[in-house]
Amino acid sequence: MNSIEEKLWNYIDGTCTPAEHAAIASLIEQDAIYRNKYNELLALNAEFAGMELDEPPMAFTYNVMEQVRAEHALKPLKATIDARIIKGIGAFFILTILALVVYALFSVNWHMGNMEWKMPKLNMPQLSGLLSSGVIKAFLFFDAVLCLYLADHVLRRKKTAKAA
Repeated sequence: MNSIEEKLWNYIDGTCTPAEHAAIASLIEQDAIYRNKYNELLALNAEFAGMELDEPPMAFTYNVMEQVRAEHALKPLKATIDARIIKGIGAFFILTILALVVYALFSVNWHMGNMEWKMPKLNMPQLSGLLSSGVIKAFLFFDAVLCLYLADHVLRRKKTAKAA
């Protein structure tokens, strides 16, 4: 917008100082360019005043807020972990436990005559330091936590399925 239009809009809106008001009034009376532009802007202002303003529907704010809430709910706050990674880790631990159980079952002396049930002894010198009681306890503790997490996940899924 050029300075003539700015001055004239201020004059029409009544936002100029009294000194500017008098100067613009004299310019409109004396200068044909100012007079023509003033008449155009008056006609435009009258057209704006005659326009009917559209009002949004009553539930507009509610609908917008619901859409924002729905979009926010779709985006998780933290990055999702690929389910294949979790399933792979779970499969590794399940296979490891199954291998240990199968090895133990095949190594047991099943002779029923003297009712002697002893767990087999592993003779693996390269793993003797690794298979200390602390490592096994940590491994079993981690498996227990993993099982609890899996159970929680399954129960929450069932709960949300019933709610829906």
